[in-house]
Amino acid sequence: MQLPDNVIQGSESAFNADEYAGRIRRTRERQQAAGIDVMIVTGPENIFWLTGQQTPGYYTFQALLLPLEGEPVFVIRQLEFCNFIANTFIADAAVYQDGDNPVDFLFGMLQQHHWLSKRIGLDKRGWFLPVAIYEALQQRLGDIADAAGVIEPLRAVKSRAELEKITAAARYVDAGMNAGIAAIRAGADENALVSAMMGSAIAAGSEYVGMEPLVSSGPRTGVPHGTWRRRVLQDNEPVFLEMAAAHDRYHAALMRSAWLGRPPAIALEMEKVCQEALQAALDAIRPGATCEAPHLACQQVIDRAGFTDNFKKRTGYAIGVSFAPDWGEGGILSLYSGVTTELQPGMTFHIPPALRIYGDFTVGVSETIVVTETGYRQLGTLARPLTLL
Repeated sequence: MQLPDNVIQGSESAFNADEYAGRIRRTRERQQAAGIDVMIVTGPENIFWLTGQQTPGYYTFQALLLPLEGEPVFVIRQLEFCNFIANTFIADAAVYQDGDNPVDFLFGMLQQHHWLSKRIGLDKRGWFLPVAIYEALQQRLGDIADAAGVIEPLRAVKSRAELEKITAAARYVDAGMNAGIAAIRAGADENALVSAMMGSAIAAGSEYVGMEPLVSSGPRTGVPHGTWRRRVLQDNEPVFLEMAAAHDRYHAALMRSAWLGRPPAIALEMEKVCQEALQAALDAIRPGATCEAPHLACQQVIDRAGFTDNFKKRTGYAIGVSFAPDWGEGGILSLYSGVTTELQPGMTFHIPPALRIYGDFTVGVSETIVVTETGYRQLGTLARPLTLL
């Protein structure tokens, strides 16, 4: 396809060509160990990590065909072609039209490159592989190896260049959360808070994020994952704020709590326990410790305080490259019981202990951190205690 003169290869890429070459080389090593000759990569996070391609249009079919040797081939919708060129350093794009059947088109590319006789793998457990597409591929290709887990462990440990982007995202989050807290007052509505949060984060540098802010007030804070719905804030009630920001698709997140007026004693006690539980989790982070260690430390604080029934979730999750519907990489790593993967320097996590009385209120606090050689580095700068207004 003819490339417009002012669309320059890799001009908007998040990283340089050498960074992607290293990622592809390491992926091929794991791909070969898994016995896969050609890998079909469809998840937008994995595609971005390997190539730099990013677009809100990942709702249409796209796939990276990665052989053990030779150049990869990118199957992409025509509308995304210029986007693809600007974001990647891959020369071979196989462009299909809106009237084409993407599975037939992909099959044709495999046939054209003489890959049909090879062992083909597919990231079967990705969020963005529709059942219809998978079944059609299976019908055309027969037994397809499961390539899930080939790329993800490589994404779990961030490079210095990746950490710089997550650190930048954390600065945007700080700006947004500061603005949201400053907007809290009786008579304002939840939308005003979110407007301040997102406006300030975007003004600071954030791009679109993988999930909307989780902002609620009053009894609505007692419903997990509540979002803003125009409710007007009243005196003597809680406000819950959680948000993320993104830099080149790399995310950081933050949770804070506030109270208009004087909180009840139980809320103050719960908030104190959240603070202690967060610090206990952070103190358990060190290279060589398992991913369950911070969770067990957090859970111990909560159990000792008598709030076991108010905490029914993981302590934290990996964070980094994300597209909607999530801002985390929880599908790669969670800080939870039974997760025995060892922590390594360069891993990044969002750790959000929260306690709630369902249908009444929630209090919580979080940090986005990087595992270091000696422990952890916190990326946010906001004070943690409950904001009283």
